Amino acid sequence: MARDEERTMRAAEEPIVGGLPDVPGITVAMRLTPGLGTHLRGLADELLVHDYPGATIGRFEREMLAAAVSAANDCFFCMDSHAAHALALLDEPATVELAPVLDGIKQGASDGVGARMEALLAIARTVGGNARELSAEQVSVALAAGATDADVQLAVLIAAAFSMYNRMVDGLRARTPASTDAYAGRAREIAAAGYSAPPAAPRS
Repeated sequence: MARDEERTMRAAEEPIVGGLPDVPGITVAMRLTPGLGTHLRGLADELLVHDYPGATIGRFEREMLAAAVSAANDCFFCMDSHAAHALALLDEPATVELAPVLDGIKQGASDGVGARMEALLAIARTVGGNARELSAEQVSVALAAGATDADVQLAVLIAAAFSMYNRMVDGLRARTPASTDAYAGRAREIAAAGYSAPPAAPRS
């Protein structure tokens, strides 16, 4: 089944767990209790936004890892939202150049990312599937391609965290938008202020 067709089918699904807020995706879990919202947003900031000692991968590359793991887990909300967050970090020429790369990552590819990111994507996808299958050889390949130990750590941590986020979204059958355009507004806010900043109030 094509990704677009499956996205449309996901959008038509109703939540199967009762008592949920009527909001899409991971926002459901974030609104179940104030503490969950604080800690889930804070974790995303630590892994995707804040400086990580020794890491050389930037915010765009971290968002790419989150999108890749979510795609491998077939979590459309997280896959589409983090691809949108990645693009929101770029200027227009870079967006035109790198949007096809992100589309490929949603399909499980690693084309156009360079050897370092290709190795880190492989690590993240492995950990997202079965962490015990991560091999010393995969880590060595990443280091040889220019990744630091901290980059590898981040790839593992992002994969683990987003597998959790993915399972929250899909375990609750949280609503998933039918169009990737739905993520653009929040993506711009996150690019500017990170995950812990509250969403802007809707215009009346």
